[in-house]
Amino acid sequence: MLTVRKIKRKTMIRDIKDKYIRMPIQVKASFWFLICSFLQKGISVISTPIFTRLFTTEEYGRYNVFNSFLSIVTIFVSLSLAGGVYTQGIIKYENNRLVYSSTMQGLSVCLVLMWIVVYVLFHDMWNRMFGLTTIQMMSMLLLIWTSSVFGFWAAEQQALFKYKALIVVTLVVSFLKPVVGIVFVMLADDKVTARILGLLLVELVIYTGLFFIQIKKGSKLFSKKYWMYALGFNLPLIPHYLSQTILNNADRIMIERMTGTSEAGLYSLAYSIALIMTLFNTSLMRTISPWIYRKIKENRVGDIASIVYPTLAAIAIVNLLLIAFAPEAVVIFAPIAYYDAVFVIPPVAMSVYFMYCYDLFAKFAFYYEKTNFIMTASVIGAVLNIIMNYVFINMYGYLAAGYTTLVCYILYSICHYFFMKKVCSRYCDGIEPYNLKKIVGITIIFLIAGSILFATYEYPFIRFCLIGLFFATIIFKKNMIVNMVKEFMILKNI
Repeated sequence: MLTVRKIKRKTMIRDIKDKYIRMPIQVKASFWFLICSFLQKGISVISTPIFTRLFTTEEYGRYNVFNSFLSIVTIFVSLSLAGGVYTQGIIKYENNRLVYSSTMQGLSVCLVLMWIVVYVLFHDMWNRMFGLTTIQMMSMLLLIWTSSVFGFWAAEQQALFKYKALIVVTLVVSFLKPVVGIVFVMLADDKVTARILGLLLVELVIYTGLFFIQIKKGSKLFSKKYWMYALGFNLPLIPHYLSQTILNNADRIMIERMTGTSEAGLYSLAYSIALIMTLFNTSLMRTISPWIYRKIKENRVGDIASIVYPTLAAIAIVNLLLIAFAPEAVVIFAPIAYYDAVFVIPPVAMSVYFMYCYDLFAKFAFYYEKTNFIMTASVIGAVLNIIMNYVFINMYGYLAAGYTTLVCYILYSICHYFFMKKVCSRYCDGIEPYNLKKIVGITIIFLIAGSILFATYEYPFIRFCLIGLFFATIIFKKNMIVNMVKEFMILKNI
């Protein structure tokens, strides 16, 4: 019996290996990019409980406020050149790709140097404005440069399906950042600056080499043609990029300024735990995006709903699981001083669901290049977020920021839904891809279930009974769930 099992196991392994070998390079690359993303996030998640125990809540708040400022300042300094415009340019100028890549690196260096000069000339003003030290501000500008360097190189590797080098570099950096950071923080008095310098050291050592690799291949730093193309493409999109960044980061900055750095630390922990669920958003969206775009191109938008409803339900379920186990998650991720962060997780986890929703709706505006629709929705979301944060954080404290985030993402999704209807009316013969009643139905069930679980945080016995009932339902309905997954895989390959 044991020998038969061994033979079956070896046969199964051989079959899997043969299937992997026969996979097209595009499929292999997509698979490894996804695995790499999970491992990268996983290492970051594992290191979080260590840093929350090395930092006080106030230090953790200051570090996360620095990261929020970094995200916002990056838009102005880098102009997001390593994003869509670079990927599109690689394809547009495929025959001169190496020169295009090296000149984009040159433009990035030029922008960073320009902003360094601006900072140095008025450093006292900038330091007061951001509440950061000179070392932290200079580190921020250098981190923006190193991130752009890696962004250009990584996008090129992905476009060429060269996944091996990208995986090695990503995992080495992901491992070294927390290790170097832990050592620096343990040895330093100023733990926040030590953590920042640890990140900068790792990126400078490894990413600088990638910069010189692309420069050597292209042998050119300046090209009027490519610089004007990139600037002309991205400058009009700055309001969109900035609005999205503000929507994701303004709350931590405002909490720090309005209530204190300790409260910003508590909120940041809850936000970080809840955003782990965006991994599922990204994974599912990467899987179905090409299929959705193909259906739009073939003018078969009516087929899209069959895939979208199950994925929407799946995103709802994983976020409900996070809400259900939020008290245990906070205990694992941080000491007792951070426990109040648990009350922020439910609304932010619900926001993750709406992040997935708006992405589904926005696909149509992106496909038909209706950037004005995308920008309008982003600006509305960002402005509302700032106004609501100012009003409700003043009234109810930092916990209110979780709910303002949820409300803003709900409104953001609604905006994208109506813009999708406009696009479909104009380009898809008036056919709408989704049944609004079904989406609203899934959403209402999700919100009610999440609210019920949140209400049981003070009653662990009731909460665990509900969790047990949920898993019992899953086991009872396992055949139906398996059939839904099989149907999903079949439809996706049509």
